[in-house]
Amino acid sequence: MAKILIAEDERDIRELIEVTLTVYAGHEVIKASDGQEAVELAPTVLPDLIMMDVRMPRMTGYQACAALKKIDSVKDIPVVFLSAKGQDSEIEEGIEVGAYDYILKPFAPDDLAARVDEILLKFKKRASDERDNH
Repeated sequence: MAKILIAEDERDIRELIEVTLTVYAGHEVIKASDGQEAVELAPTVLPDLIMMDVRMPRMTGYQACAALKKIDSVKDIPVVFLSAKGQDSEIEEGIEVGAYDYILKPFAPDDLAARVDEILLKFKKRASDERDNH
């Protein structure tokens, strides 16, 4: 089970993601309603993964990701963007600010759970490989 911080301003989508990741995938979910709240919560909860919508009030997902990457305690936590916009320029911007991956909305709950598990597995393997190489 992983601890996942979700930043999504639309309550219905936030709740759908929470149910998907807790019920279907067995993860613990911490919810934030915008990017600013995610930046404030991340250092205290130290999640295994941060999932953020791109367009949110107070602080966009891009701004929040850039801010998180400047905080030593959370800078290595993978950030995954959730967005209805799949243009290459948006995906590139997300990767430039430090995102690990991009998941497009709408998504089927079982597909989301599988993608999250795949990302967590990849990231744990990468972190383990990096430790072994030092």
